[in-house]
Amino acid sequence: MLNNATKKIPLAAAVAAAVLALQGCATAVSQGITDDGKATEVVFPEVDRAWLKKGTFPNLDDLRTVAPGVSKDQLYALLGRPHFREGIGGVREWDYLFHFRSGGGVTTCQYKVVFDKETLAQSFHWKPAGCADLLARQAAPAPAPAPMRQVRLSADALFAFDRSGPADLLPEGQRQLQSLAQELRGMDVERIEVVGHTDRLGPDSYNQRLSQQRAQTVREVLASHGVPQARIVASGRGEHEPVVQCDQTVRTDLIACLAPNRRVDVNVQAMPRR
Repeated sequence: MLNNATKKIPLAAAVAAAVLALQGCATAVSQGITDDGKATEVVFPEVDRAWLKKGTFPNLDDLRTVAPGVSKDQLYALLGRPHFREGIGGVREWDYLFHFRSGGGVTTCQYKVVFDKETLAQSFHWKPAGCADLLARQAAPAPAPAPMRQVRLSADALFAFDRSGPADLLPEGQRQLQSLAQELRGMDVERIEVVGHTDRLGPDSYNQRLSQQRAQTVREVLASHGVPQARIVASGRGEHEPVVQCDQTVRTDLIACLAPNRRVDVNVQAMPRR
């Protein structure tokens, strides 16, 4: 007559055999999986051993959501059950067979998730490794820089001789600035740079100050006509950026030749309104 201890031996052996048999159905086991969910050797199963042999086309946004720390339940909700028979009891990795549409065709990839001792996903692997690039979001094309437009205003037409204040604007200068302001109000202005220039006659320091004052006056007048003042900057370059070179010996001829250098440039960076 067998005692109870004797009866338990074949029962335990049967259970162990059943567990081993089920674990024997596992497709592959990576080597050296650590408590923190890393593997010293990542082993992928053969594709033909997948129980879901056709694989799936995953939702890319769901796949991008997978990150270290997700649980098996969360992973199941995002990607579904693993596509290979991983075995039972202490399973530390799940494998998937995914398809992606790319370049007019279909790319097939294997995806492996390795869990830590708390069964939280910690490391992720692709075969081929380049499949990871399929998850990269298409970068939006960089917006084209707003076109730059330059309006060149003759200082001789804007201001009385050797003057720079708002009261020194000539009628033609007032008309030009009013017309320019009306045009700018019809645009989505990003930045307006007003730059004053002089000819080379006179002391450099004087020319620098005159060019700055004229640029500041143009800024103020444009703002008074409704152009956003915060988007207008004014600067003077004095005589240092000439557009013509002259060598006349008669002063009146030299002054006339240098006229293009006496100017105010308005550089506008804006997008036309639609």
